[in-house]
Amino acid sequence: MMSVSSELIPVEVCKGINGLDKVVLREDRGWSAEVYLFGAHVTSWKNKHGEEFFFSSRKATFEPPLRTHGGIRICFPQFEKHGSLQLHGFARRRFWTLDPNPPPLPETSHTKAFVDLILKPSGQDLNIWPHSFEFRLRVTLAPGGDLILTSRVRNVNTDGKPFSFSFAYHLYFPVIGEVQIEGLETDYLDELKNKESLTGDEESEVDKIYLSSPAKTAILDHSKRQIYAIRNDGPLDAGENGFIEEDT
Repeated sequence: MMSVSSELIPVEVCKGINGLDKVVLREDRGWSAEVYLFGAHVTSWKNKHGEEFFFSSRKATFEPPLRTHGGIRICFPQFEKHGSLQLHGFARRRFWTLDPNPPPLPETSHTKAFVDLILKPSGQDLNIWPHSFEFRLRVTLAPGGDLILTSRVRNVNTDGKPFSFSFAYHLYFPVIGEVQIEGLETDYLDELKNKESLTGDEESEVDKIYLSSPAKTAILDHSKRQIYAIRNDGPLDAGENGFIEEDT
């Protein structure tokens, strides 16, 4: 008689869409998350009932170097458009690797479902952005289902020359109808008005960059009676814009 183990696999490296490598994270209560090595792209985050929390475009192809709308995309070494670098940088269009020497978790941690990815510049990257770096990203599915992203960027220039950069976690939530955002009451720059500094709410199309966002931001989806809570550590900015996918 053959026995089948029902033991939970917290971290599984497997093939995803179009044969691309991905990592599936699972925690004991049934929550799960998926992250592709292409772009270090978090494409899925589901609760114990299998309900998906992220938006994913029906037009997504997952064929490098085409971009995809959905989940969490990593924008580095810039978010906005500056100089010869493309909008949102190049990290989201590169193949990351599994980090062979990830930093250890605290001894008191009960987390089992996490993965560390690393990105180093190629010759092509150095031609357009001449700085050597190591970008290490840890994606953690904590006990209870919280999804945690931790980024570390190290300067490995042999001449010790410093460099500046910006990065962003570009999140897509499937909200529709009546939506309320709490925590973004600070001044913002309006991308649709040449970065004009404004305060308050507008009813029209938006593309805002909020300066010094709070430690916690909440998105209230009244139609689904659901709340997305986003927490950050450090003096980060936040952005708000909309993506509407039309049926074809």
